Amino acid sequence: MTADDLLRLYGKGVRGELIRGVLHETTPAGLRHGKIAMLLGGKFVTHVEPAGLGHVFGSDSGVLLETDPDTVREPDIAYVSAERLPLDADIDSYCPVGPDLVVEIKSPSDSERVVDDKATMWLDFGVRMALVINPETGTIRVRHPDLPTVVLTLDDTLDGGEVLPGFGCAVREILG
Repeated sequence: MTADDLLRLYGKGVRGELIRGVLHETTPAGLRHGKIAMLLGGKFVTHVEPAGLGHVFGSDSGVLLETDPDTVREPDIAYVSAERLPLDADIDSYCPVGPDLVVEIKSPSDSERVVDDKATMWLDFGVRMALVINPETGTIRVRHPDLPTVVLTLDDTLDGGEVLPGFGCAVREILG
């Protein structure tokens, strides 16, 4: 299956990711998952858009990571800097460049390992920061290539670091 085939299926109500040409259907992840994605995504948009830093996308946008065979993945939230994707980009298909930052939120059906494996995959494709959110434990694991993982709790502040300069919010505002 190709990325174009997947896009056509989405129009017919089939939702999923494409991993090296193989469709992996996905199901809705639940209300808490969606609320966390909207809360954090909104904070990213409020920071990114006015400053013209880049783009913030939700999961149904999809990111084309490789072709022939095609891989299209859906991070729960993605930030792509204006350096990677110009602000005036008008694309009707999947994001053609790898994000700078992705967020993966553990859903009730996910294991910790599955979500960590997704974060590792994103880092392997050039993502500079991956956030792994676990609503059950109230933690955010901040991952960067070649750096130790940092675990944030409800009493900590999430910082955008060099990837999203000037961004910060209390973990409690997202997970509390």
